Amino acid sequence: MIVHVVLFSPKPDLSEADRRALLDALSAAASGIPSIRRFRVGKRVKHGLPGYEQVMPDDYEFAVMFEFDDVAGLKAYLQHPAHAAAGHHFTASASKALAYDYEVSESLISDQ
Repeated sequence: MIVHVVLFSPKPDLSEADRRALLDALSAAASGIPSIRRFRVGKRVKHGLPGYEQVMPDDYEFAVMFEFDDVAGLKAYLQHPAHAAAGHHFTASASKALAYDYEVSESLISDQ
């Protein structure tokens, strides 16, 4: 499985309507591109324990994860018109962002 991970923070002055448009564009891409197997978006959680959050050089407010069966599915997503539309909203809305792709496998932890 391939996971496309995007960390981003919206521009501080981004309106609620523009935030909604960004999330709508991401959701439209997720539902309109057949190679996407799963789509998740989440807001960063901060717990305040010492020695963890404080050593992170950058703070990204959101994470978006798209899952694909293989690299061919990722490429199909990256070349799809819905990705270009979402990318337009994303570029206009984000103050900073990172995107990485990972090959992952399931790991089950058994009860001890």
